[in-house]
Amino acid sequence: MQHTGASAATVNRWYAQRDQYSEELRFPEVACTLERTHYYDQEVVEAFWSAWRQDVGTGRLQTAGRRPGDGRGNHGGGWGRDRRDRAVALALAELRQAGGYRRGMATRLAREHGGSERSWQRAMTEARAQYEREHGQNPGQSNVGTAPGSERAAG
Repeated sequence: MQHTGASAATVNRWYAQRDQYSEELRFPEVACTLERTHYYDQEVVEAFWSAWRQDVGTGRLQTAGRRPGDGRGNHGGGWGRDRRDRAVALALAELRQAGGYRRGMATRLAREHGGSERSWQRAMTEARAQYEREHGQNPGQSNVGTAPGSERAAG
């Protein structure tokens, strides 16, 4: 982990899948284990890392071996920040057009634009927080069940 910048999960994956790679791209065998921590021969790790970088084309990993901007963020799946920002912008436009949150908005966005309903729910939650800041509402306060423009002013 120290030499490559890889996360513990990436090192574990390299080790578990080592037999699937050619000899020069194969992650080294564990040299010794102390208190459940695996240690590897430094020279062998350096040789592995040099070959891996040439084949995969990365420097220090930082994000589990994936190149920046692959849309996976730091967790190896999901939307990535750029796609999430676009989804939040669409959800925010929907909130503005409707005059606030309405039940089923995330489901409709998922049907219209693709993606999972849960991902759209997360984007809608982020957009609602932004919409509520814009309109001076308390977080969590919503206009559910009211027609646009019929919200009562707090007095």
